[in-house]
Amino acid sequence: MLVHQLGIPIPVFPVLIWAGAVAFGDPPLLAQAFVVSTLAGAAGNVPWYLAGRRYGYRVLKLLCRISLSPDSCVRQTEVVFERRGPAMLVVARFLPGFETVAPPLAGALRVKAPAFLLYDSAGSALRSAVGLGLGIAFHQEIGWLLDRLAALGTNAMLVVGALLLGYAAYRLLQRRRFLRSLRTARVSVRELYDMMSRGEQPVVLDVRTRAHRRLDGRQIPGAHPVDLDALEQTLERVPRDRDVVVYCACPNEVTAAKVALQLRARGLRKVRPLAGGIDAWVSAGLAVESVVAS
Repeated sequence: MLVHQLGIPIPVFPVLIWAGAVAFGDPPLLAQAFVVSTLAGAAGNVPWYLAGRRYGYRVLKLLCRISLSPDSCVRQTEVVFERRGPAMLVVARFLPGFETVAPPLAGALRVKAPAFLLYDSAGSALRSAVGLGLGIAFHQEIGWLLDRLAALGTNAMLVVGALLLGYAAYRLLQRRRFLRSLRTARVSVRELYDMMSRGEQPVVLDVRTRAHRRLDGRQIPGAHPVDLDALEQTLERVPRDRDVVVYCACPNEVTAAKVALQLRARGLRKVRPLAGGIDAWVSAGLAVESVVAS
């Protein structure tokens, strides 16, 4: 459980179910399994929380680059955090992608340490209880399966290993297809800057979440913040004869590319995502303005 929470993709739920089956009829052993798995699950998230507090969104970008989940996991988790607050940590372990991103995001959003520990420990305890409970409920079936695997010996390990490799390969393939589907013409920061300098007045849309904009505090000059739940209202304000540039701060410009595709489907043809997002704009040494001031 500890290794899993630290970032190694070990499927821990089957381990919990197995532990529940083994501990059936032995209350002290069951209590020990519950306490150890709960504490390990909570302790493994503390380093990620602290990293989020210190390094902010740099940790989140790293996670999305190495994660098997699509890069939109950061934005999805941000949206849930905006709506539910730190209470979402209780159920994050049951949501693919959220479990990895939630602890550093809580740190980046400056969730207070006592609140983080409370909700995160509650989520760890809930997962342990559900996993162990399933093991208890199906202890006979699990015992039968373990006996069959023991009879197979080395062959069983090969089968399990093949299944795990197949799962990882499937997720990687899914990720590549996802990114390929988002490939569309992008505009570079230099092109955007030149358009602004020539007075072409492109419409620049900032599709980062409110939480991200608040934490970053910077935006491209003249950018319009956009709530993705109100894209239709955005369309009403965008002239059809102007170039539209969409930017975000996620790896591979996933959110910006998605929004660009949605706007194109709604009739806007001159819309492109900004390559590299706001990070590329800042890295190029171009001017930014304060989100608050705007």
